[in-house]
Amino acid sequence: MGRLQDKVAIITGAGNGMGAAGAARFASEGASVVVADNDADAARTVADAITGEGGRAVTVEVDVRDAGAVDAMVDTAVSTWGTLDVLYNNAGISPAGDGDATETTEEVWDLTFEVNVKGVYLCCRSAIPAMLEHGGGSIINVASFVAHLGAATPQLAYTASKGAVLSMTREIAAVHARQGIRANALCPGPVLTPLLAKFMEDQAQRERRLVHIPMGRFGEVDEMVNGALFLASDESSYMTGQSLLVDGGITSAYTTPEGPPC
Repeated sequence: MGRLQDKVAIITGAGNGMGAAGAARFASEGASVVVADNDADAARTVADAITGEGGRAVTVEVDVRDAGAVDAMVDTAVSTWGTLDVLYNNAGISPAGDGDATETTEEVWDLTFEVNVKGVYLCCRSAIPAMLEHGGGSIINVASFVAHLGAATPQLAYTASKGAVLSMTREIAAVHARQGIRANALCPGPVLTPLLAKFMEDQAQRERRLVHIPMGRFGEVDEMVNGALFLASDESSYMTGQSLLVDGGITSAYTTPEGPPC
């Protein structure tokens, strides 16, 4: 029996990267998965791969900034499988033009917060009532290690948005803890997904990043998904309002008296 046997999970941004890997892993652990993405074709490819392996998945095209589309996504989970146990808010962006406070435009700032913060809020707003109808559930909001530290490469809007996600997660956890709903933030360290790769066009840029990671390497997608799986499962049943850092030791290095490794 899988670790998510008979649970129903929504994963946003599930058409590629960590979201796609999470959808496949959750399904392999027994979950019925709503593969949600604004790219319908990508989501369908992921869902078809899951069902082709004997898993349970449906596709939903969703822009997490659109309240109506988010409501329809949650309705799909409940109407298809009768409940909602896990909401994995993975969708997020780091747009070009996101730099320091003097460089980042209002357009970039607004877009980043629309997707990364408002999107998480709308998904939680829609999912919580569905979870309450069936005794609770687990919410996993993807933040980042930069919610705890300033980013070495300027990305002000992204960093601020992930700090907001972390704070939002803590409040949701506090408000709904006695209603059976847990909320935790998954805070990945650097992983060479397309979101990060654009900042490292050559080996020199990669090496500048690696010097700050005590483990000396970038994280793997599956290592982040392992964290999400733990938070989704009953193994984390006494854990809420927390930040699960899967960062190769970056935050521990920066918070020691000696500072980051050289």
